[in-house]
Amino acid sequence: MSVASRAPEYIRAISPYQPGKPISELAREMGIPEASIVKLASNENPLGMGPRAREAAVKALADIERYPDGNGFALKSALSRRFGVGQDCLVLGNGSNDVLELAARAFLSPGHSAVFSRYAFAVYPLAVNAVGARCIEVPAKDFGHDLDAMRAAIRPDTRIVFIANPNNPTGTFIHGPQIEAFLQQVPPDVLVVLDEAYTEYLNAEQRYDSLAWLARFPNLLVSRTFSKAYGLAGLRIGYGIGHPEVVDLMNRVRQPFNVSSVALAAAEAALGDEEFLAQSARINERGMAQITEALAELGLEWIPSAGNFVTFKVGDSAMVNAALLRQGVIVRPIGGYGMPEWLRVSIGLPEENARFIAALKQALG
Repeated sequence: MSVASRAPEYIRAISPYQPGKPISELAREMGIPEASIVKLASNENPLGMGPRAREAAVKALADIERYPDGNGFALKSALSRRFGVGQDCLVLGNGSNDVLELAARAFLSPGHSAVFSRYAFAVYPLAVNAVGARCIEVPAKDFGHDLDAMRAAIRPDTRIVFIANPNNPTGTFIHGPQIEAFLQQVPPDVLVVLDEAYTEYLNAEQRYDSLAWLARFPNLLVSRTFSKAYGLAGLRIGYGIGHPEVVDLMNRVRQPFNVSSVALAAAEAALGDEEFLAQSARINERGMAQITEALAELGLEWIPSAGNFVTFKVGDSAMVNAALLRQGVIVRPIGGYGMPEWLRVSIGLPEENARFIAALKQALG
């Protein structure tokens, strides 16, 4: 018997998360210069990090030999002022993935279950399986969350419900009043994790104030990230906002110094850079129109998206994806989400979007 066979069965059964293909990997495989490759696979901000965040990150490197502030006081203070919540309502994570996993570690164990939608973020089942809990996957409605069915799926052993809004990888959106009504129906001892990684991309008509619900629903945890609109994906920093008792439990299982000093400094500066955030939203809106108009011209079906990406149907996605890769364009296959005929493309700069459109035409032709 090997040492690996002694690991819990629920660990050995996990299929590891598959990230988008890195530029360097495609360059090695295809012999293509890295500078000629366009990566539109991981929902990254095509503008990169904002100038304020970059300046703060560089400055923080001067003290890189020191451990970071394990409590993230400065960033929590900035978040507290921005959102009008106490610092005891905030938990910081090594990306919002970490926040999701902290919630699972704090509230799930073998014998418990968690509810999430089909086609929702792949980290939900990974986080649930990693602690030996049971996944309850609810069939999707128009590629998005069926909140009525999710409510009905809650069992006596259910401890967490995950909701992604907007949803990744499909981009579907749930209006605020629907989520509020759902919260009113969920048992108060079930934690609702509202994953708002793409909330900064919502337009004015879509916006809702989830943080205003916290006073009424102490079983609500809102998860957000600096990886997307703020352009800090490589620094890995996210945060959760919830009731102090919920946050306290998550902090008990959080690793010490789980967020680096560079990430803390960059995130604090990014939070105050409203101009860069607005610019990111504008370029995303224009890029979304550029790509969806091209998809329509090509006669392809796509799912209306509220994020910084769009998912479209091509039939033989493996063939199309391979043809795109040969042209130096990286998008995201999502067969692992149970959508083998679909691909997801992130919104890039205008010239990157144009390169993708031209490559897609050739791949389909």
